[in-house]
Amino acid sequence: MLKSRVITAVILLALLLAALFALPAAVWAVLIVVMVMQGAVEWSRLSGFTGRKASLYWVLTLLLMAGLLWMDAGTTDAQRAYLHLLVYFASALLWLVIVPLWLMSGWKVERPVFMALTGWAVLVPTGLAMLDLRAASPWILLFVMCLVWVADIAAYFTGRKFGKNKLAPSISPGKTWEGVAGALLGVSIYVVVVWSFNPDFAYREVLPILLLAAWWWVGLAVIGDLFESAVKRQAGVKDSGALLPGHGGLLDRIDALTSTLPLAALALLLQKLG
Repeated sequence: MLKSRVITAVILLALLLAALFALPAAVWAVLIVVMVMQGAVEWSRLSGFTGRKASLYWVLTLLLMAGLLWMDAGTTDAQRAYLHLLVYFASALLWLVIVPLWLMSGWKVERPVFMALTGWAVLVPTGLAMLDLRAASPWILLFVMCLVWVADIAAYFTGRKFGKNKLAPSISPGKTWEGVAGALLGVSIYVVVVWSFNPDFAYREVLPILLLAAWWWVGLAVIGDLFESAVKRQAGVKDSGALLPGHGGLLDRIDALTSTLPLAALALLLQKLG
């Protein structure tokens, strides 16, 4: 299991790097739309959609993403920025307010319409963020994604070695507070290493801010991970799909990214507007 997980991760990383730095913007956009569509396929399964309802959900998701890209092409930079802000604010509302309350209350969603809307609030801002962050700089997108992956890897191995105190046993019994501590340590080392490559060290004073931001990002990643676990538990499945050997579905691989990338894009956009 671990061997297939590592092999799949290495292949995915190689493909991502090639796409991130070599693909034209239009082809990258098509790739992201395909990713969102795969996420919609898996989300429809988790939501209990079958047959025509599942097909309708995929089609509406495609139209939603295509509509956003079409509006981007036909608006000014200022209009585009405020449109994206609306999308990212919806994501922030989901991850900072709705999902924490959802997890704490153990809410069981019985209305398919609400699950459909939640799926769009999870998937569409993530796809848009991958477009915006890459447009700003592929290195920015890679930095944030690697931060989340470092946290995930550190939490996995620390939890396996030292994990005793369950983080949320009713949602995901395998996650522990020791794993979270390992994630915090892992991203701290990652941030310090990346920061140390600054050629002139002109911004030494920002290191504490970067570390605090990284620790906050770990919290967001944990929320995203726990949320998908809660949705899978409600659906009665172990994985969101079987697309990736050793990992499950696409949502199993990007769960922590869905709660972090949109807020990273929001922070970047607010900085530009400010």
